[in-house]
Amino acid sequence: MLALSTCWNSSRHTNGEDMLREILDLGFDHVELSHGLNVHMMDGVLKFAEHGKISITSLHNFCPQPIEVISDSPDCYEFSSGREDIRRRAIKMTLQTLDYAEKLGVKRVVLHSGSISPMRGLTRELIGMVLGGQYLSRPYTNRKFQAVQERERLSREYIDCVVETLKPIVQIAGEKGIRLGIENRDSYEQIPSEHEFPDFLDRLGPHCGYWHDFGHAQRKQNLSFIDHADWLEKIGSRAIGCHLHDALWPVEDHRVPFTGDIDYHSLVPYLPKDIPYIIELHPRRQAGDIVEAADRWREEFGA
Repeated sequence: MLALSTCWNSSRHTNGEDMLREILDLGFDHVELSHGLNVHMMDGVLKFAEHGKISITSLHNFCPQPIEVISDSPDCYEFSSGREDIRRRAIKMTLQTLDYAEKLGVKRVVLHSGSISPMRGLTRELIGMVLGGQYLSRPYTNRKFQAVQERERLSREYIDCVVETLKPIVQIAGEKGIRLGIENRDSYEQIPSEHEFPDFLDRLGPHCGYWHDFGHAQRKQNLSFIDHADWLEKIGSRAIGCHLHDALWPVEDHRVPFTGDIDYHSLVPYLPKDIPYIIELHPRRQAGDIVEAADRWREEFGA
């Protein structure tokens, strides 16, 4: 199943029907409703979906975005926050996403889990060192080692907070027959790390699975945190969906597939055959390039 995320075109539309029609006209009959949709667009989405011309594969939290958030900001409220009011708002907005998923008959919702707030900015710092020609230098490796030690010291408190905050969401998702896809993130300070992922999923239970983002994993490989293929070999069987985009060294992602450095043929075999692949692109990517990449993907992988 190959789909296109509305993150590519939602900013160009004020009407949900027009947004979905543009995606349908590119030849996609499956779509992910991404974060960044305002609540006024959802009426058009529901109306267009009733026609049965396009299927919604998944929703990406928060969908729709909170009304008080002006710009697209999926991390505006984090489950890991030390502020109870922020966590309550994150829960409320996620339950709204689950309600819309249920209305649309959607069985997958993608979640960001949060971050370790004292470490914010760490990945940007490392990227700056890479761009400054210090990749794998002694200062770079020392800083990365310090970050690993810091995370080992801090992570348990934040992960416990996220697990507790997610419990009511997981329960309601299960009652609605919806699975939550916990997405791998592109920054080391975000939750969970690859090392933490298996136990994190175990603690959340069977209504949660892994959501693989190709570009995020490639960025982490480029920063020497993981090996993309080794990681997928370990976790791939637990995937319930993917975000598909390409990446160029060191950290430019959300590119059209087949325009970057990712070797899909070495990675796709580690993933279940029946999961959706959602093309997730920056809005500036060109429609013709997207259609060409989708045709090539279907030819090479049969999606």
